Amino acid sequence: MTKNKEAPFDFEKALEELEELVSSMEDGELTLEDSLQAFEKGIKLTRECQAALKKAEQKVQVLINENGDTEDLELEDDE
Repeated sequence: MTKNKEAPFDFEKALEELEELVSSMEDGELTLEDSLQAFEKGIKLTRECQAALKKAEQKVQVLINENGDTEDLELEDDE
């Protein structure tokens, strides 16, 4: 049996794609429908990038705490 796995999230690729979307929207040459689709995709990419950053911060905190070198990190939740 083959497991259906998604490719691992590529933060740099997502960020690059987000920058391209913003650039194309700023150019003002997209139709309204294309702009809405680009905005929707941009929101999705932004949320994925935020989740990846939060996960990385938590992993760093766990690694630091294992060595006992720091205090607990308090992350602010914007939502």
